[in-house]
Amino acid sequence: MLMPVSYGDPDAEYDRLMNGVSQWDVSVERQVKIAGPDAANLVQLLSVRDLSAIEVGKGKYIPMCDHRGVLINDPVVLKHEDGTFWLSIGDNNILMWARAIAAERGLNVEICEPDVSPMAVQGPKAEDVVAAVFGDWVRALRYFWFAPAAVSGIPVIVQRSGYSKQGGFEIYLRDGSRGTELWNIVKEAGQPWGIGPGNPSPIERIESGLLSYGGDTDDLTNPFEVRLGKYVDLDLDDDVVGIKSLRKIKADGVKRHQLGLVFDTSDRHPGHAIWYDLQQDGAKIGDMTCGAWSPRAKAMVGFALVGVKNAIGDPVEVRRGGYVDRAKLCDLPFF
Repeated sequence: MLMPVSYGDPDAEYDRLMNGVSQWDVSVERQVKIAGPDAANLVQLLSVRDLSAIEVGKGKYIPMCDHRGVLINDPVVLKHEDGTFWLSIGDNNILMWARAIAAERGLNVEICEPDVSPMAVQGPKAEDVVAAVFGDWVRALRYFWFAPAAVSGIPVIVQRSGYSKQGGFEIYLRDGSRGTELWNIVKEAGQPWGIGPGNPSPIERIESGLLSYGGDTDDLTNPFEVRLGKYVDLDLDDDVVGIKSLRKIKADGVKRHQLGLVFDTSDRHPGHAIWYDLQQDGAKIGDMTCGAWSPRAKAMVGFALVGVKNAIGDPVEVRRGGYVDRAKLCDLPFF
């Protein structure tokens, strides 16, 4: 699916996210529904994070790995009261992956992509807008908690979540025929707070240190390399996909880690999802995986995936085409 990434004024869209409220069409974040007697078993097999204590109405952020221990997605899993689960994914086709693992293990499950399309309301004033639409009860939702709701007869799930650190909610539309109607209801309710359209901001997510699967990872990246180690439970059952490989990776020593990158110059250059060589003394030490002009840092910033011997404060050279930029490695998040 395609996702709108700008409505014509990126500066205004960033400002709304940081200081007001922004409305996003993120229906591209498809859901994978897993139901049936073995649903909980399959969801745990797909996750390298322990889900034994997950409760109805509460979501969890989970790394998913292949048999090599390589990260293949990092969705939020939602547990519903009827015993079904949703994997709320970003990029990649987890529907086919889940079906393949279920077949591999001979599990009794039903797996499909349901008629669910998320819309995000993000920013410091997002809670006021969502409360105006659905009621003040949404203010009590903690992060990743969710509950069913309706507005004008439109069925939704309301969850406190979203791909920013500015606060907000994701509203999971459960009837795709009413998408425009729901959009307009939220748009109208948000007028007192200056709501406007936007998108998952590449600038804000870099400033906030949020990982982009597929943008900041390659076909060898494991969770330990990209700051997801705290979500990996190595004492899970051996049947969990990738867990044995992750134990070996941990025992052998992680080879790369993700750090921030701040350019020495204040010059701007384009590029968000980019991979450029990083060098020291003429030798490649890793890659710059993303970059953007940061209004808060007043500099170009980005993420670096480098060897573990490279540390915060180290100077590096960014090789982008015929240009060479000087930068320093730093800690994440930037803010």
